[in-house]
Amino acid sequence: MKAFLKMIRPHQYIKNLLVFFPLFFAKKITDVTLLQSAAMAFVSFCFAASTIYIFNDIRDIEKDKVHPKKKFRPIASGAVSVKAAIITDIIFLAVALAVAFFTGTKMGIIILVYLGINLIYSLGMKNIAILDIFAVSTGFLLRLLSGTEYGAVAGILPSHWIIIMTFLLSLFLAIAKRRDDLVLAESGLDVRKSISGYSLEFINGVMSIMSAVIIVSYLLYTLDPAVQAHYGSKHIYATAFFVLLGLFRYMQITFVEKKSGSPTDIVYKDRFLQITLLAWIVSFLFFAY
Repeated sequence: MKAFLKMIRPHQYIKNLLVFFPLFFAKKITDVTLLQSAAMAFVSFCFAASTIYIFNDIRDIEKDKVHPKKKFRPIASGAVSVKAAIITDIIFLAVALAVAFFTGTKMGIIILVYLGINLIYSLGMKNIAILDIFAVSTGFLLRLLSGTEYGAVAGILPSHWIIIMTFLLSLFLAIAKRRDDLVLAESGLDVRKSISGYSLEFINGVMSIMSAVIIVSYLLYTLDPAVQAHYGSKHIYATAFFVLLGLFRYMQITFVEKKSGSPTDIVYKDRFLQITLLAWIVSFLFFAY
């Protein structure tokens, strides 16, 4: 069971909480009907994500066996047989599609697009610098859109600012992960092929630009008269304090501590970042709700 759970990577499911964001920002997070639809979208993305993880592990089994860290993965180590992994993958794929199309045709299409992009990514796009991080970021955007009128939840269209910031933030996190890969490559470890298209100077510059654009976008969002009218508050901009704090902390982890390998692990382990995220949520709830 431990090997099975390690193979499907449930700790990565935190990314799928993005499907609830449109409800949060639309002030409909207490709508039971919409929450049920969003929950179905969440479940579908969880099974779809695990489908991709298992597929990648099966496809890269020979490379993983000789990798200093990946050789301990369930399939590469032999803890889970290839046959069992394939059967599990087929079941997870079927459940992901069944739940998605049961939720709605648009949700089903979004999951198909998500699976298609990840399949192309796994088969070669992950080796192409820049395109690799855009593919990853598109996955986050699809999660966001699944919780809108485009997917599981009808009648909710998030502000264009939310869409822009989600995409920019996911790009920021993806490029930070590439920096960690680059640091590992310089120490002699074998990492992804796309890393040859990056350099520390390039990544540092891109991260600086991305962080600035994210901050400006968030400030413009909170100062937008339509947004202030929607929340009934002109002080929503005060939550930008925690956005700045969170970005600065993540850049500190990336540049100073050099531990930006997994955004998910950072969220689970870094207390500073956890408190900052919680403070942002509480402050946003205070002003918006």
